Amino acid sequence: MIRAFIAFLFVAAALPPGAAAAKDGDRRAFVIHDFKLENGAILPEARVMYATYGTLNAARDNAILLPSHYMADAHGYEWLIGSDKALDPAKYFIVATELFGNGKSSSPSNTPEPFHGPHFPVATIRDNVEAVHRLLGETFHLAHLRAVIGFSMGGEQAFQWAVSHPDFADRIVVTSATARAWPAGIVRLRSEIAAIETDPVFAKGDYKEPPRAGLKAFGAVWAAWLFSPQWWRDELWRSYSKPGTTFDDVYEGFHQDFIPGADANDLILQMRTWEKHDVGTTPGFNGDTKRALASIKVPLLYMPSETDMYFPVGDAHYEAQFIPHVTLMPIPSLWGHTAGAASNPADGKFLNDKIAAFLAAK
Repeated sequence: MIRAFIAFLFVAAALPPGAAAAKDGDRRAFVIHDFKLENGAILPEARVMYATYGTLNAARDNAILLPSHYMADAHGYEWLIGSDKALDPAKYFIVATELFGNGKSSSPSNTPEPFHGPHFPVATIRDNVEAVHRLLGETFHLAHLRAVIGFSMGGEQAFQWAVSHPDFADRIVVTSATARAWPAGIVRLRSEIAAIETDPVFAKGDYKEPPRAGLKAFGAVWAAWLFSPQWWRDELWRSYSKPGTTFDDVYEGFHQDFIPGADANDLILQMRTWEKHDVGTTPGFNGDTKRALASIKVPLLYMPSETDMYFPVGDAHYEAQFIPHVTLMPIPSLWGHTAGAASNPADGKFLNDKIAAFLAAK
């Protein structure tokens, strides 16, 4: 059960009007040739994995984008998709995309030299947004979205869409994320990277076999921040554990294989992407995060978790004061960062109810 819960956290050609996607949830690749990143590196073939749900209508005005979170694939938002949930595929055409570095889209682990392994350039959140912007335009001929909805690193992308493409979406929803990586979060990310890099087997990223000791240390550090202290004190892990499970069993589940099968360089690449994120460094804002947030034109539903230690609720309160049309609605949860991905039924209902109402409001 512990392994299944960990997996939950991280599974997390143009269609003519009226045509359904091949099969809801099937993942496909969009390839961009000679894709130039912000740092100047050029990927000969940048691949973006994506999945679709529902049908694009004749007016092309029912599309919603779900950009993925850390190491997740395009199925990571299925807690939000369904006839009884906020995003009904009978009503919306939903495009779920995957970040560079997740091991399926272009990543250190699947890109040939000269960009294999530690040589893969660090892609920014903006690089990911621009690649998906091309996907939407070139594959689906979409010039507008009903909404962008994102959890965690998906929320970072949602913020970036609102700043880089202020007229592209009618509404923005962000859960368990902020508009930039604030210093405390960077300290956490660097400690997790250091946990991997201190394994001698890592060999500066040129490892011949997985740096298992480093990956185990990474999992232990990451898990320490994942839930709230009260979640651990109240033993809320019992809600998804089989009878007889102990605290040590739970800890070892995270410690031994936190993200099953993940490649070390992929993990680090996405953490570097996360660390660099700041909407204020968008061209035209000169590093001014406040001014970038003030430029957001559309209504934005901001849903931090009250107990998130990755993206503390205080940072969300700080950012919200600069966003013109914001609805700040903290998730009343003890489940820490995971609350923003409906890791338990109560948070799932809260998220679906509030997001559905926000999308329906005039």
